[in-house]
Amino acid sequence: MDLQQLGLSITWKYAFVLNRSQSSGFGTFATSTYKEMWQNHSCSISSISHYHGRKNKKFFWLSAIAPLVSVILSTLIVYLTKADKHGVQIVRHFKGGLNPSSLHQLQFSSPHIGEIAKVGLICAIIALTEAIAVGRSFASIRGYQLDGNKEMLAMGCMNIAGSLSSCYVATGSFSRTAVNFSAGCETVVSNIVMAISVFISLELLTRLLFYTPVAILASIILSALPGLIDINEACHIWKVDKLDFIVCIGTFFGVLFGSVEIGLLVAIIISFLKVLVSSIRPSTEVLGRLPGSASFGDIIQYPMASKIPGVLIVRINSGSLCFANASSIKERILNLVKEQNDIEESGEDKVRSLMLDMSNVSTIDTSGIISLEELHKALRSRGIKLALVSPRWQVINKLKIADFIDKIGRGGIFLSVDEAVNACVEPKIVALRE
Repeated sequence: MDLQQLGLSITWKYAFVLNRSQSSGFGTFATSTYKEMWQNHSCSISSISHYHGRKNKKFFWLSAIAPLVSVILSTLIVYLTKADKHGVQIVRHFKGGLNPSSLHQLQFSSPHIGEIAKVGLICAIIALTEAIAVGRSFASIRGYQLDGNKEMLAMGCMNIAGSLSSCYVATGSFSRTAVNFSAGCETVVSNIVMAISVFISLELLTRLLFYTPVAILASIILSALPGLIDINEACHIWKVDKLDFIVCIGTFFGVLFGSVEIGLLVAIIISFLKVLVSSIRPSTEVLGRLPGSASFGDIIQYPMASKIPGVLIVRINSGSLCFANASSIKERILNLVKEQNDIEESGEDKVRSLMLDMSNVSTIDTSGIISLEELHKALRSRGIKLALVSPRWQVINKLKIADFIDKIGRGGIFLSVDEAVNACVEPKIVALRE
């Protein structure tokens, strides 16, 4: 069932229930129900042209003029049939014309200037977030790049100009953007034409909109929504990443049952929690040598990779070693050492050297350095040497300042895992030969 069929079915049900409660006799009920259905459905049929214009390329022009034609026809139908007296809600009277200038009301010495600045900052953040989110959504569909600086400049100029006439805070409207998108608008000229049309309507046509049904205004927006809902993409996100799917669904229901602001807030909160969880609990890998090469890979991903006897190689899969994850990484490494020693029965095959692959770690803070020092002490008490492999220059610089390099020795820093393994294994081979 598509959106138009759903709308007609809801209208049928609403008319049935409404007239059943208001009519006392069966004949009155049947007559009133028939009139109610016909009048409401007449308002909905004009919006179907917009749907067929999008589905059939031969009638591409139909989708472009559908909103205007729908408003005109539905207004005429309501006016001629007096449908507003039978339950059809209409716009009725609203004040026309443009707002007068409010420049003379501008006061910088007002006692409420602090409160106004606070509210203005909140409005600016929400408006900018909504505009960027809506803009990026449609930019990804059309395949063009959104310039955030231009968006901020345009919104700033727009709201400054609008404030001179007490206008509402303007942002990237989701409903208006969706209608423009469904009508096939390509450039900003459409906004100029729309602004001129709104200006003429406010000045001259407000009285003609008295009998415009609210249902047709809602149908114009709703008819533009199906093209923005991509079920296949949602299924693809579910297959790729379950957490991203939760963000997608949370945002969808936030907008559906709340507003765009609530949807954005839900998306931000879930995304923040996702990043927080991945930062607190980063994964670690035990590496082994791949057969016939000097490369090392995860022994789970590459079952053919072989461990080096007496050597445990651990890779940290985190961009930062910080207060949020340093303790958990240290405990996990110590548990890996314990598990390895429990498995190996021979004393010679037990872990004697731990090589920490830090090629993925780009930043480290004081908590991370302290955790490395505690790890070094715990390993040294068990007779295990610690070596760092491929640390970034930002990391190695902080470790030098903290005197950690002096504690493990400069011979404990290696450029690659293969170099570290060779440096550890060769002394054993020489000792065996002697």
